Amino acid sequence: MSALAGILAERDFTVTGSDPRLSALSQDLHQRGARIFQQQSESTITAIRSGVSQEPLVVISSAIPQNNPELVAARDAGLEIWHRAELLAWMINAQRSIAVAGSHGKTTTSSLIATLLHAVGMDPTAVIGGVVPSFGSNARNGTSELLVAEADESDGSLVRFRPSIGLLTNLELDHTDHYPDLEALIATMQRFAGNCGSVLANHDDPVLQQHFQPEQWWSIESGSQAAFRAEPISLTGDGSRADYIEYGDKLGELHLPMAGRHNLSNALAAVAACRLVGAAFEPLQQALSQLEPPGRRFDLRGEIAGRLVVDDYAHHPSEVEATLTMAQLMVSSGRSTLPWVPRRVIAVFQPHRYTRTAEFMERFAAALGAAEHVLLAPLYDAGEAPIEGISSDAMAEFIKAGGSEVQAFNQLEELADGVMKCSAPGDLVLVMGAGDVNRLWGLLEQMHAKNGIAAA
Repeated sequence: MSALAGILAERDFTVTGSDPRLSALSQDLHQRGARIFQQQSESTITAIRSGVSQEPLVVISSAIPQNNPELVAARDAGLEIWHRAELLAWMINAQRSIAVAGSHGKTTTSSLIATLLHAVGMDPTAVIGGVVPSFGSNARNGTSELLVAEADESDGSLVRFRPSIGLLTNLELDHTDHYPDLEALIATMQRFAGNCGSVLANHDDPVLQQHFQPEQWWSIESGSQAAFRAEPISLTGDGSRADYIEYGDKLGELHLPMAGRHNLSNALAAVAACRLVGAAFEPLQQALSQLEPPGRRFDLRGEIAGRLVVDDYAHHPSEVEATLTMAQLMVSSGRSTLPWVPRRVIAVFQPHRYTRTAEFMERFAAALGAAEHVLLAPLYDAGEAPIEGISSDAMAEFIKAGGSEVQAFNQLEELADGVMKCSAPGDLVLVMGAGDVNRLWGLLEQMHAKNGIAAA
């Protein structure tokens, strides 16, 4: 929502909105010219309708409940109401566009595409689900005809999009509040793919390989016949090197300063998409070596009393497993993108949504069990009604049964204290989750400011 609002404000639309908790994103919108109300009430709708020559268009996301006072007031006033995806579709469908979809890696891949295109002079408009480091924002109003967007599958609304290129990262059951099974998700993604001018997909994902027939594949697996390939030379804790092969021809090496096979796959997808819209290889090769991950994707928050604290958005078992594997690669390889090589990894995780936690409880426990010590934040409900027997305490019992040390906490403040007691100087505290666990860094700062210990 904030990305769309920022772009429209820069395109000289009059933009207003409300945010009960003023954040860096809402303050950024204010600086771009948007009018931000700090409370949500029917008076907001009255205020934005007064003194204007035409009625405003109201845009909402799936997170807005039907009884929201502003939505009720807008409906009573007969205002036109769009879902967020309708506005994004209006932008995607109106220009040459790349839409990145899939269960995992959407934000990273779309961020990398936008960053690379900007770096090689093909300045795109970007609508991303995380903060892009080179932009300092989750949005950019570019000067070229290109648009790069993250296409969220969580509510099925991406079937409205008709991008020039649709990029599919992978498919795995998630968002079980909307999709009853994997077949339903596949059907939705097939509709999306059918709306694309062309499709670029990950040949290493078995679900995509079985159910889709894209115009081009990419792959990081040796022996693949994909159009775009990156054959790994080395995978270490401070990044990856791979031979880049396009339509059978080796064009050079890729040097990626981000660890993990999943990030190499994301980066290859980004390079392939850029090549498909006309970017030259050598400038892409140079820009790739200087990339940074988007916000909340293995995001180093700082150092507290000798502990490195990293924040990550991982909230599905596969994401947790990939993120933990990447962190442990830094320990085992003795090489790291962090200020130093951590001696061990302390995993902090916040379950997100009752439905997701219930569906994947055992898989979460198995993924987290790879860490030496696991600390669980209270489950973040995201507005869902509780499900009996589903909680962080219940997840802790599964993890404990697997033989790992684990503690569950009822408050984030208690978790902050637990982090310091369970960790030691030299440790990496890896904080994962899509809820409010990203507040942990601020709580650690506050706690140690009181104790006279400075955060770095």
